Amino acid sequence: MTTVNIITLLGAGIGVGFTGGLLGVGGSFIMTPVQYMVFTNMGLPVDIAIKLAFGTSLMVILPTAASGTWRHHKEGAVWWRAALIMGSCSTACAFGGATLASYLPGATLKIVFGAVVLGAGINMLVFKPVEANVEPRNNPWLWVAWAVPIGLVSGLIGIGGGMLAVPIMVMALKFKMHDAIATSLAVVMITSIGGIIGYIINGFGVPGLPAHSLGYVHLESWALLTATSIGMAQVGARTAHRLPAQKLRYAFVVVLFYIGLKMLGVSG
Repeated sequence: MTTVNIITLLGAGIGVGFTGGLLGVGGSFIMTPVQYMVFTNMGLPVDIAIKLAFGTSLMVILPTAASGTWRHHKEGAVWWRAALIMGSCSTACAFGGATLASYLPGATLKIVFGAVVLGAGINMLVFKPVEANVEPRNNPWLWVAWAVPIGLVSGLIGIGGGMLAVPIMVMALKFKMHDAIATSLAVVMITSIGGIIGYIINGFGVPGLPAHSLGYVHLESWALLTATSIGMAQVGARTAHRLPAQKLRYAFVVVLFYIGLKMLGVSG
């Protein structure tokens, strides 16, 4: 790996940690395009590059989301009952999504990733914020029903699930924005485990993987991204509780639109 690639991944880790803590997401919308670029520059084919980016992103998400979740917990914003129920269900589904991804072409996965991110951004843009007097839906069966698609998509395209969990919690489950971000990050932390296992198992024995790979997880990239992301997740989480909900919502929408269009090849 070149010096430029190392610096790029360290810089990406800073953005991953900060936005993850700030917006309640795993940060894969930053990691996946950056790693895809790094891996293709290393000469890897599209199919391997995108799957390696997905698997490695999930491995980074686990410690980074744990760091941000701890800060949100200290702020009293994590609804742990909802997070544990949704997370335990979605992690099993994430394993299935990761297994399915190993059989799909890399170009298809890249398009699906962009479409999912863009769709989440559109939904958040047009949605009317929850009124202050509306109580969140305290229904475990409803949580489980929404956790299934979160987990499947998480494993399929290598995301922690926050890009779906935050809109679902705000729009369908009536969470306040700050609580949705905090609880989503806890769900992301748990969900990533299933995806990680799936990408490692299904990547074993695949020809053409670079050195220092554990299945579809590139350990060198993981170490570089994690080195800067864990600390910045704390900074992002602290910042989130100092910003109005509307500003957080707009920030969430902007990053989703940019990354979604970029992965679809619309933006430069």
